[in-house]
Formats: sequence, structure tokens, C-alpha cells
Amino acid sequence: MLKIKDLSFSVNDNGQQKEIIKNVSLEIPDGKLFVLTGPNGGGKSTLAKLIAGIEKPSSGSIIFNGTDITETSITDRAKMGIGFAFQQPVRFKGIEVFDLIRLAAGRDISILDACDYLSLVGLCAKEYINREVNSSLSGGELKRIEIASVLARKSLLTVFDEPEAGIDLWSFSNLIDVFKRQREEIKDRSLMIISHQERILEIADEIIVINSGEIEKQGDRELILPGLIGSPSAVGSCRGSMKGAKNA
Repeated sequence: MLKIKDLSFSVNDNGQQKEIIKNVSLEIPDGKLFVLTGPNGGGKSTLAKLIAGIEKPSSGSIIFNGTDITETSITDRAKMGIGFAFQQPVRFKGIEVFDLIRLAAGRDISILDACDYLSLVGLCAKEYINREVNSSLSGGELKRIEIASVLARKSLLTVFDEPEAGIDLWSFSNLIDVFKRQREEIKDRSLMIISHQERILEIADEIIVINSGEIEKQGDRELILPGLIGSPSAVGSCRGSMKGAKNA
């Protein structure tokens, strides 16, 4: 379980402190798929980076399975079981796709196992397994390879930052199926997906809405989603993006 208590994060903006995350408190129990949503600039990705250890909070605490990890490095958090998929994947020149997935898994896996993970994200394993993770790959290809690597890791808590970014419609539909299967299998693990795509919101167990750095709503999908789709309020930009996804 992940517990966040009174978490704040500020940055220096032309000599003044600008608060991005404001006294956020929430719990992410095991065995559920959460979707973190809200308008652009609302603090979604920043909160995810704080959970992963990429950014350090100005105040507050992050507790993971009973251990305070507020000051713990991203590497140590990964060892403890927190996985993170970037919105913009990192390129690894000189590393082949199979090696990347094997390293991410943290265990000895076969080429067949790695191919299965690539197939899950809509990539032809035969064409990609020996490719180098460099500029020859498109952004969408890198995104899917990174998701395959994160799935191979089987972390206790996995955070996906807008996994639909740069992915074509067919692969996006395939990815929805992957998340559905993950939700059925997680049990003692948990997933958090940052997204404002309606099809991803529809598979959540719970939805968390963050706006202007504060948690605006949190609850079961059945309670939160209807208000997001029909509301012209601050999360209206979220609704617009979801409509766009339907017409893509």
C-alpha cells in the first residue's frame, strides 16, 4: 500500500516559489487499478514523479508498505517494487530490446518471454527483439517497448504516465486489453495510470481527480466518471480529450 500525507512540491519561478502540489493526501491500496486524471497542468505528472522518486517533495511524506520512502532514491524505490513508465521514453543507445526487457525484469527470462511482452503491446517480436533502443525507433515504438519492459518488471506498484501518448489507435486498443488483464491479475499489487482518455477511465477501479495541485475528487469509477464526462468545470479539458479519443 502507498500512503501520501500532506505532500507539497514547489519550484522556483523567477525568484518566487510556485506551488505545484498542495498538501495532497491519499492512499493507494493493493489489488486495484487507479486512474489519476484532471486538466493539463493540474499536477498529474508531477505527483507521479514524486511517487517514483524523480522529484523530491518540499514537505510531507510518502509511505510504501509501511516504510517511509520520502527521501529514498528512484533506484532504491525500484528495488522496493515501484515501477514507472515515462510519458516520453528514454533512449538507450547500445542496448538491444531483449537486453532492456531482461534488465527491467530483474530476472533471467528467455527470448520467448521477452517476445510475449512485446506482443502484448502490439509489436512484432521478430522485428524488434534484436533492435537497438536508439534514434532509429519512433516515439511510439519506444513507448510500447518501455511499457513492455515495465510489464516484465511486475512491480508491486506500477505508475504509467499517459501510456497512450504517441501510440496508434490499434495499439491503444491492444493496450486497454493489457491493462484489463493486469487488473484481473494484480491481487497483491496495484496500478496507477495517469490519463484523461475515457476508455482508460472506464477500466479503473477508482478515479482520482487532481486540479491545480489539489485532490478534487477520489472514489469508485461509477461515482466519479459520470461527473467527469458531463461536467463543464475545471476538468472540462479532461472531458474534451476523452471525446477526441473516441473520434480518433
